[in-house]
Amino acid sequence: MNFRRLASSTSILCTYASNNNVVVAFTTCTPSFNLRSPHPRRITQTTLNQEREASSSSAHDNTTLETIAESFRTNAFKKVLVVSGAGVSVAAGIPDFRSPGSGLYDNLHKYDLPYPEAIFDVDFYIQNPKPFVTLAKEIWPGVNYRPTLTHCFFSLLDKKGILRRVYTQNIDGLEAVAGVTEEKLVECHGHFRSSACVKCRTPFDAEVCQKTMIEQGEAPKCNSCGSSVKPDIVFFGEVMPSRFSDLVHYDVASSDLVIVLGSSLMVAPVCEIPNWVKSNVPRLLINRDLVGTFGKANDVFMEGDCDHSVRQLCQLIGWEDELDAIYESTHRLK
Repeated sequence: MNFRRLASSTSILCTYASNNNVVVAFTTCTPSFNLRSPHPRRITQTTLNQEREASSSSAHDNTTLETIAESFRTNAFKKVLVVSGAGVSVAAGIPDFRSPGSGLYDNLHKYDLPYPEAIFDVDFYIQNPKPFVTLAKEIWPGVNYRPTLTHCFFSLLDKKGILRRVYTQNIDGLEAVAGVTEEKLVECHGHFRSSACVKCRTPFDAEVCQKTMIEQGEAPKCNSCGSSVKPDIVFFGEVMPSRFSDLVHYDVASSDLVIVLGSSLMVAPVCEIPNWVKSNVPRLLINRDLVGTFGKANDVFMEGDCDHSVRQLCQLIGWEDELDAIYESTHRLK
């Protein structure tokens, strides 16, 4: 395991979705932004590299993994904000999206898609729902997969009363299965617990949707207009859940630690959450790669596998036994 202390200038590069464009600006406070923009707004790696290089030479700080662990031990952290990506579910057997060779987008040949992201494209789904239905059968929450140690870490933070919120980019629902309470969870890209018509948005019975997709391998048809129904997963071209915009400003303003785990931080607006916190708030990245604008003052990069890193962090804090207990309880429920 390789731990790196990271530092940068106090300027925050803020790239966010506004209407149909990506707006780039420097700011030292939480920006206003259009949360009703279409979901996929990818931030270029060139922009991130330029910001990191520009900032890395000027800052200094005393934040280390050890000081973060000590702050946990002394109950200094009261409002921990978590941003969770596909990498936290890899240990459960669910592939992430962008890892070369093993990621979901590199293994969609069997679906005969015009381009990888089409599996989450609402217009493509209307024409051909079969690829997503096949994928949904594999990843439907609670059917084939159980929470990872990292999901259980989120639950542990919640049980200790110090979790501000988990903003998850995942649709596998494993945070809830691990015991994170609904109040503390923002599923930025939707969930499988409800469903609706993709055209007229008439709600559809979620249990019937699940049964039709899993047992029959087909997309249900809307009772009102006859179009295809899907779970309330946010596809490209759809609006994010209002819960995100309702909570994110308060959460970033009040958090005293940000932890980002298993994310490429390439899709706005979720990727901007770590940039919107106050400049004196420590940020911990647990990831295989250095991503986003990490490299600023108060940043710590814990490089490697999420579960292994989370265990090592909990060992430093003194929480390993509690973490294991939650993990064992979630797997006894299977």
